[in-house]
Amino acid sequence: MGDSSRMTCLFIYKGCRRAVLLACLWLAAPAWSAEILLTADEDGAGVQTFTQALAQQRPEDHVTFTPLKDLPSPSHLPASTRLILLDLPGLDWRLQDPQGPPTLVLRISRLQAHQRPQASRHARISLLWSDPPLERQLHLITSILPQAQRIGVLYSTESEFLLPELRRYAEALELKIKPQLWDNINDSRPLQALLRDSDVLLGLDDPLLYNPKTAKNLLLSSYAQQLPLVGPNAGFVRAGSLASTYSDQADWLAVLDRLLDQPPTSWPHALYPEHFKVVGNPQVGRSLGIEQVDEASVAARLAEGEKRP
Repeated sequence: MGDSSRMTCLFIYKGCRRAVLLACLWLAAPAWSAEILLTADEDGAGVQTFTQALAQQRPEDHVTFTPLKDLPSPSHLPASTRLILLDLPGLDWRLQDPQGPPTLVLRISRLQAHQRPQASRHARISLLWSDPPLERQLHLITSILPQAQRIGVLYSTESEFLLPELRRYAEALELKIKPQLWDNINDSRPLQALLRDSDVLLGLDDPLLYNPKTAKNLLLSSYAQQLPLVGPNAGFVRAGSLASTYSDQADWLAVLDRLLDQPPTSWPHALYPEHFKVVGNPQVGRSLGIEQVDEASVAARLAEGEKRP
């Protein structure tokens, strides 16, 4: 083979290597950079912190926050935008328009969505639930209170719709749900009757029943009966309930990171975060004679159980 032929082969070889390298780099790099828009009615420190954390987590995307009042109607936003709503006013604004970009709704409870039935029917909205999953809360009870069989549940007319689902999960765990309507929080008789007929009280994330006005009565009554309250959320654990599961900012960022890597057509219509933690109140446990909750260990056991079919 002559020198010119060898030079030609070498040139072709180097060119092929360069083409293969460029192809590998192209495959390894993001196919596109997403425009991610967060909005809320108020622009507070928590909102800014969350926006900055998401931007740091997804440096290849363009992550911005715009107050709700500064946005046009959803149908006037670019269709390629990934829209993230951080509060209920944002959801109410989004529900006014059947068009617009695909939308993820954070910080919404089952009860809040139930009060807005159109949210569950909107084709371009995915609801990311803020309240702990009922099944997960029941598993928490069986993990930290294995002798408890009768699960007392206060409910209002707003949260009553959750009872059939709760009963299904309880039946699978051989637990008995003891429901009690509490339609007048100034009347403690329904609460007292339920406490006498239960082994543990499971709090639903219903602000009509679990709020600063009712907290003292609920907690003192449960202490008087030596009956633990589980849930309804991490905030109530700090106020005096025994334990709860919850998802924090890091857990929600992990959920968003996974969803934003997918095409919006594959987003589920609603979901609970698969990442979560357990919080316990040691002082309450001691006062009730209950062994201290090992938060990390219990969370790991619950997560492992959810991975199994």
